[in-house]
Amino acid sequence: MAEPSYEIPRIPASAGALIYDSRDQLLILKPTYKKGWTIPGGQIDPGESPWEACRRETEEECGLVLESARLACVDFRPAGRQRPGGVRFLFDCGKFSDDVLGEIRLQEEEIEEHRFAELGEALLLLSAPVRRRVMEAAGRDHTVYLEDGRLVPGVDA
Repeated sequence: MAEPSYEIPRIPASAGALIYDSRDQLLILKPTYKKGWTIPGGQIDPGESPWEACRRETEEECGLVLESARLACVDFRPAGRQRPGGVRFLFDCGKFSDDVLGEIRLQEEEIEEHRFAELGEALLLLSAPVRRRVMEAAGRDHTVYLEDGRLVPGVDA
């Protein structure tokens, strides 16, 4: 008897980094390929962990090497008409010294500009899904679970 054939479900995933300067301003990036601002990060490659993806993408996009972090949130994004949805991991990578941040090198093909902004200003500039995620996770001392960037009733935050 033949085994039933089925496809293992796949869900896209990405990972991003919260990186602060000595004045607690958040590093944000202006991508060349979409509107608005974002944070360092990107898609998780096959076989890669979320932390590995966060480290790789941050180094590729702005030249910063991440040594440690705390998982700030996991955000489930439902599929939309023109997007597959997926899971987003957000890591709080803490404060970096001015010397280290002075070494930022942007990946010219993908990132046209960077800046540090107070959290309130950054939230106004970030795209809506990233904004919701950062707003709920930034400044907390524990990991939060989100769905579409929002806290979920019944899940301890």
